Amino acid sequence: MAEAQTSEDRKKDTREKIALGGLIVKAGLRYESRALLLGLLIDAKNRLSGNEAERARLMGIGTEAFGRDS
Repeated sequence: MAEAQTSEDRKKDTREKIALGGLIVKAGLRYESRALLLGLLIDAKNRLSGNEAERARLMGIGTEAFGRDS
């Protein structure tokens, strides 16, 4: 039973990573280096720490981008 759960956990983790990779592509960053992408994400995490205005601003940008798909 534990082995089946581990397999399901791995599948869920894989699907999540694929979805997150899709966000990189959607943002137009597919061909950027991994170091740059990681730097962008770390910088964003630091900017968001306790900054609700920045969080809301970026959420609006992302929501608008997803809306263009509909």
